[in-house]
Amino acid sequence: MGKLAEIKTKPTLVSVVDFIETLPDEQKRKDSYVILKLMEKATKEKPQMWGKSLIGFGKLRYKSPTSGREVDWFKIGFSPRKANFSLHLINLQQHADALKKLGKHKVGLGCLYINKLEDVDIKVLEKMITASGR
Repeated sequence: MGKLAEIKTKPTLVSVVDFIETLPDEQKRKDSYVILKLMEKATKEKPQMWGKSLIGFGKLRYKSPTSGREVDWFKIGFSPRKANFSLHLINLQQHADALKKLGKHKVGLGCLYINKLEDVDIKVLEKMITASGR
């Protein structure tokens, strides 16, 4: 059994809706509510703020395959950042085919980055979120 690591980003009691409403860009707020609904539907979980800007759904204990370190984290989530949305989906490699059809995006370590929803095929995104949220 790995050692449970203490991480800085933790669940908070801040309202997700209040957080979204503070976003200065109207389109970013609208897109956030769409992503929120997709993730809520996929996980059947209520959203919760993690730290100052991450919205997470569900909880799981994640074990790093390299270090063996364990952390409590959300199952899936997203952050409406100034430059783009970062979507935290489990195992992005499983979505290789979907990513080819998604539209304009970038992929980082465990994160999918999109500027705005109109840049991507929402049906493809929904399938990816649903698969990750199970």
